[in-house]
Amino acid sequence: MQKTLAPGAIGVKGLSLAQTIDLAAASGFDSVVFDIREAERIADADGLDSLRDLFARAKIRPGYWGLPVAWRNDEKAPVELQELPRRAKLAADLGCLRATTGVPPFSDDRPYDDNFAWTADHLRPAARILADAGCRVGIEFIGPKTFRTNARYEFIYNLPQTMQLAAAVGTGNVGLLLDAWHLYTSGGTIADIDTVTAADVVAVHVNDAPAGIPVDEQIDNVRRLPLETGVIDLVGFMHALQRLGYDGPVMPEPFLQRLDELGAKDPLAAARKVGASMDRLWEAVGLS
Repeated sequence: MQKTLAPGAIGVKGLSLAQTIDLAAASGFDSVVFDIREAERIADADGLDSLRDLFARAKIRPGYWGLPVAWRNDEKAPVELQELPRRAKLAADLGCLRATTGVPPFSDDRPYDDNFAWTADHLRPAARILADAGCRVGIEFIGPKTFRTNARYEFIYNLPQTMQLAAAVGTGNVGLLLDAWHLYTSGGTIADIDTVTAADVVAVHVNDAPAGIPVDEQIDNVRRLPLETGVIDLVGFMHALQRLGYDGPVMPEPFLQRLDELGAKDPLAAARKVGASMDRLWEAVGLS
C-alpha cells in the first residue's frame, strides 16, 4: 500500500504538482493525489517525459486523480466528456489507472429509486471512457447522518448501496473510494470490507473521529488524525484491506482545524505531522 498525500486535506493550499511532489518526498509519503488537468498542461507544454520526470526524480508515484467530469451537470458534462479520452490516456501513460468521484447522500428532487437510475445513467458515459483506457473509477459514499438529516430524499450513504450502484453502471470498472470515516459514520463494519475484492477498492482514505460523540452526531468536517483517538478501528480496517490484497493509495484526510492552521503557515510541518501518524499506522499493521 502507498502512503498518499493530498495537500488540500491537511490545510495546504495552492501548490503546483511539482511542489506537491516535493512536499510528499520531504514528509515520507509514497504517492500523491493530483489534478489530471494540470498534468495535461505540463505534458502539453514540456512533453510526457518531463511530466514523468517530476515523479521519478522525487521517487514519488502518481496515486490517483479526481474524475474531471461534472457528471451531475448536464451543461458541463458533454464538453468534459469530450476531453476525457485524452486525459484518461495520459493517466494510463503515467501508469495511474485510478480515478475517483463522489455521490451525494441525498436529493431534494428525486426519490431514491429515481435518483439511483439517474445517477447510474449519468456516471456510465465517463466510466465507459475510463474503461476504454484501462482505468477504474472509485465512488466515495458520504456516511454521516448529520449530512442528510434535513434533505427531502435520502440517497446512497453506505458500502453495500455503493456497490449496487457500481453494478448498475455496468461497465465493470466502477468500485469504491473507501473512507474509514464514512464506513464508520454510515454504520458500516469491518465485515463490509470482506464482501468486496481488491479490484473493487480504487482508493482509500484514513482518519479518526472525535471521542465522546455518538456516531449519528458526528460532523463530516470535524475529524482526527489516524490513530489519534481510537474511535475508528483503523487497525482492523487496514487488516481487512490486507486480507483483500489491496495495494493502492491510502490517503489521510483528518479535516482537523489545528492541522489546517498549521498547514497554512508551515506546509512541511503539517505534512510531517500527518506523515508521522501514517508511519504509526503502518507500524501498527505491520507494513513498516
